[in-house]
Amino acid sequence: MTELRSAENETIATRLREELARRRISRQALADMARISLSTLEKALSGARPFTLATVVRIEDVLGTSLRQVAATSAPDALLAPEAMGSYSRPAVRWIEGSYLTLRPAFSQPDAVYAYRTEIFWDEPSGHLRFAESERADSAFTQAGFVSMPNLSGHTYLVTSEEGQYRLVMLGRATRERRMFGLLSTLQVGSGSQLIPVACPIALVPLDQTASLQFGLVDDAAYRDLLAQATASDFCRWHG
Repeated sequence: MTELRSAENETIATRLREELARRRISRQALADMARISLSTLEKALSGARPFTLATVVRIEDVLGTSLRQVAATSAPDALLAPEAMGSYSRPAVRWIEGSYLTLRPAFSQPDAVYAYRTEIFWDEPSGHLRFAESERADSAFTQAGFVSMPNLSGHTYLVTSEEGQYRLVMLGRATRERRMFGLLSTLQVGSGSQLIPVACPIALVPLDQTASLQFGLVDDAAYRDLLAQATASDFCRWHG
């Protein structure tokens, strides 16, 4: 277990507190996403215990940004995403940065909606947009990854790539209210340890547009109506 030097610990702790404040992510949510204990995170932030390299790497993967010093010569173009993600410029995609209430059908309960939070932000060291989920009731399945925005289709893709496994959210063009609707393709836990491919509608609504914010398994007519717009407004279709 590699522990970081005192000066480096202070730098990481400062940057991490700034990131938590800027993104309005709780320490508990970050600990859940990074799969570390809240106690470990709290002690490292307070200076009571040094960060380990493994802990920092997990947190950086979740936030999609480096908390350690990165040489300027190694950083990619800070204003242009890689060609594989659509070569979008940062000024062109600033509108999408922010916090979103995310809604999808609840797989386990008919007519219920599963609600959680998605943060979309610009990753300075990598030079492209990333996303990270939080406030999920099933925190072990929290997702984070990169954002692709090719001009060819006009769609936005939230892509999780973890050890060869992929999970994809495909979103249509945003409405005037910056709401986005589309399709989620993921894996559902089946019988035993079996994982079953599933697809369902999904909606991302800016958090500041939600009067009564709820996370988890929600039985709420307003949430159901929002999610229904994905198919009702032809952002995605089902074909039998």
